Amino acid sequence: MDNLQTRFNKTIRKELAQKLGKKNPMATPGLVKIVVNMGVKDAIADKKNIERAGNALMQVTGQKAKVTRAKKSIAAFKLREGDAIGVAVTMRGARMYNFFEKLVTIVLPRIRDFHGISKKSFDGHGNYSLGFPEYAVFPEIDPSTVERVQGMEIVIVTSATSDADALALLEILGAPFEKEGGRR
Repeated sequence: MDNLQTRFNKTIRKELAQKLGKKNPMATPGLVKIVVNMGVKDAIADKKNIERAGNALMQVTGQKAKVTRAKKSIAAFKLREGDAIGVAVTMRGARMYNFFEKLVTIVLPRIRDFHGISKKSFDGHGNYSLGFPEYAVFPEIDPSTVERVQGMEIVIVTSATSDADALALLEILGAPFEKEGGRR
């Protein structure tokens, strides 16, 4: 069985070009990158929390996480400029397509009471954001080893110029959007 990237290049791109009315298949939108990021709650209190989140993100994505740092000091949060506050991973190419396929075929259906992802999470420029209240829904994570519940955000960056084109791209790639009326 072909992976998603091969299927996209061989058949899906042509189908999408017809659906969007583009004459040139290369003018159709595609995935550019997927950014997965975790803001770590108590990163300032305990530096090991950053390390744990980085390891979890590495298990989920298969790629080493980059530590993100505060850009400004905020006295109310006891936060100084340059403090480690989260971790992020940017995936491109084959790893990105494999992650997207795992996300739509394995991870999202595992969520309890899942009725599809919202069509309202586009940013107006063809990119889609998706949040998870906890990362334990990924099959690589053993729920018994999770010490603290931690959320994560996934941003799917596409080459689409409009939200409608991006929606068509994600639907044809298999993203389970909720149907009109709130149910899938």
